[in-house]
Amino acid sequence: MSQNVKDYIKANKGRFLDELLDLLRIPSVSADPQFKEDVFNAAKYVKERLVEAGAEKVEICPTAGYPIVYGEKILDPALPTVLVYGHYDVQPADPYELWKSPPFEPVIKNDKIYARGSCDDKGQVYMHIKAFEYMVRNGAMTCNVKFMIEGEEEVGSVSLAAFVKNNHKRLKSDVVLISDTSMIANDVPSITVGLRGLTYVEVEVNGPSHDLHSGTYGGAVPNPLNALCEMIAKLIDEKTRRITIPGFYDDVETISDEEKQAIKNIPFDLEKYKKELNIKAIRGEEGYNVIELTSVRPTLDVNGIKGGYIGEGAKTVLPSKASAKISMRLVPNQKTDKIATLFADYFKSLAPEGVTVNVMFHHGGDPVVVPIDCVEYRAASKAYEETFGKKPLPQRAGGSIPIVKLFEEELKIKSIMMGFGLDTDLIHSPNENFGIFNFLKGIETIPYFYKYYAEMRKQG
Repeated sequence: MSQNVKDYIKANKGRFLDELLDLLRIPSVSADPQFKEDVFNAAKYVKERLVEAGAEKVEICPTAGYPIVYGEKILDPALPTVLVYGHYDVQPADPYELWKSPPFEPVIKNDKIYARGSCDDKGQVYMHIKAFEYMVRNGAMTCNVKFMIEGEEEVGSVSLAAFVKNNHKRLKSDVVLISDTSMIANDVPSITVGLRGLTYVEVEVNGPSHDLHSGTYGGAVPNPLNALCEMIAKLIDEKTRRITIPGFYDDVETISDEEKQAIKNIPFDLEKYKKELNIKAIRGEEGYNVIELTSVRPTLDVNGIKGGYIGEGAKTVLPSKASAKISMRLVPNQKTDKIATLFADYFKSLAPEGVTVNVMFHHGGDPVVVPIDCVEYRAASKAYEETFGKKPLPQRAGGSIPIVKLFEEELKIKSIMMGFGLDTDLIHSPNENFGIFNFLKGIETIPYFYKYYAEMRKQG
């Protein structure tokens, strides 16, 4: 199949890229209501491309929020069925002024596609659609295929749980295939076998009934912005960099000696890492290296702070309220709801006299680990080995895909995360990009997963 799929990619490379660029031009930002129509337009575009690729029963399924695009190709009920999951919504592009080219006017430069969503997740979703197209048109399908592409992943997949719970029969499959992660490097392929969980909250500190003159009232009236910063500073121990929330680490899983050794075997250049990020030093929990800190240890980060006057020039104001958005990445055995409760109780206890505190839980998901001794992982590993010429390394990712746990609990199936992005693709940041090599390599590799998965399932 290798020569055939390579030939197909070579003959259709220009079309594949043109179609992806059209999808990237649609500003499907699910977090911002001003892009509502664009999110629906992205769903329509995905539906049209699935139909063209050969999917059947393709429909845009309404939800309480943004729709889910569903399609399938069932050859034989006796064959294994693969459920492809991805999302067509994207992160907000702000701050726009930091983009070197407009985020929704994709450009190709240095063999990379620059645009919001190029890697996360439109480019990676589109690999699956084009790999499917190849298999359909060349008689290379060895499994049944179902697609479930949603439009709310970047806001916590708020409607997906209800859709999955109400569609067990339609979604019945043997494995979920996801490409929403990264690999170590183009010459060091890897498969994601673990994802951290997430608890995302917003806190609000309220003081006086209205903004005050900082000269007239400053020094006597509690300043909510000052209080907020003081409270946030107490969430992490200054010396050990451990999170100070009581009970936060109670359920944290201790990784095995074997996994510690596997982490040590992952190629990593600390000086290159610091240079690429333009930082002088790393700053994390005491006693752990960078890979451990970003994969198997929990975190707490402030994602944004709002309060007072932030416009041009000066305005001497004592704000009436201040707020912050805070995310906590979780590791196996931690539960998002429990952490949300522990955080709320502790944060409120830190409030100084004269202010009131509200804590709002936005969304989250529990962490997940995929075993590497299962048929699904072995099929994916062999697929990478076929196209990259070397075995991929198993690695845990620092990010979160909350719905992976949902699939385990509701559909009772494993998820295989075959990501082809790189950590340097700047997802969620200005100048997000996705390598053309990675895009095409994904299209080449994915059909092999189906081939080997069907063979291994048949062998038993």
